[in-house]
Amino acid sequence: MTQILFLDESGDHNLTKIDQTHPIFVLGGVIADKKYAEGEMSEKVSNFKKEIFGTADLCLHTADFTRQRNGFERMKEKSFCENFYKKLNELIASLDIKIVACAVRKEMHFAKYGMEAIDPYHLSLNVLVERFCFEIETSSFASQGLIVAEKRDSSLDRQLDLAWLNLKISGTKYKKATEIDRAISSLNLRAKDDNLAGLEIADAVVTPIARAILKRKSRVSLEVIKGKMRKSHLGKINGFGLVILPKK
Repeated sequence: MTQILFLDESGDHNLTKIDQTHPIFVLGGVIADKKYAEGEMSEKVSNFKKEIFGTADLCLHTADFTRQRNGFERMKEKSFCENFYKKLNELIASLDIKIVACAVRKEMHFAKYGMEAIDPYHLSLNVLVERFCFEIETSSFASQGLIVAEKRDSSLDRQLDLAWLNLKISGTKYKKATEIDRAISSLNLRAKDDNLAGLEIADAVVTPIARAILKRKSRVSLEVIKGKMRKSHLGKINGFGLVILPKK
């Protein structure tokens, strides 16, 4: 059995010019069994889009449905918008997934480490790779994992490929390179327009996590997200499903 970690992000990873309206970077995603992700989960997401929009030929993209564009123009209608979020929360709650996320408070991160501060995307990737390895190791069924991340521009994609290669060579603070290599076969980049259900759900949950950390409201239920987050055997989320850096 293979598990997939679908990744998406909220915010930018720039440390030299920090956007004060969103001074945080979050890399997060959903872990799901490969067979389930390609089968039942894909079918559920497709049926959700058909029910709400009458077609599955559009991509669930937070930036689009919050700005009522690219096929989401009916989100301007109050009743339609309310029904969309109600059904989206029900969809997320119904899925057999585990949510993981790493948030970097960029000003605090740069203040603490200065010019030696690790790029927030790479730092978050390290953390999520560790959690994914831990999840695979504690599963009695999974043999190996696979990471699927959204394509960005060619320069950023090359940087991500290099960051992944470095993880496979040098490891992380808590995981040796050999352990990562044994647990995770590869990192694949896919376009958002490929309409992969896992990437669409990752997109839908990452921004609400960022907004919650910034103490802002979100139409996607935080309680639903918390219910799906990776937890310790005692139900603890912090450090298991959610890591916020730098630590206070």
